[in-house]
Amino acid sequence: MAYVVFLGGVVVVLGGLTWFAAWAKRTGRGSGVAGALAAYDEAYRTTAHKSHYELRQQADRKSETGSPDDL
Repeated sequence: MAYVVFLGGVVVVLGGLTWFAAWAKRTGRGSGVAGALAAYDEAYRTTAHKSHYELRQQADRKSETGSPDDL
């Protein structure tokens, strides 16, 4: 019986964390966590830190639209 209660607790916790992650992504509140992880990466994993900022720059870039004359 203790195993069932334990597994039920694990399922509830994982379900809650999944719901929270989806909610944070949907409302745009996950940026604080991303910033905290970027600070950790800057201190301990410099290549991951550089990759994080490169990916943010790529996401911020606007795609260039070609002119009709390019055809």
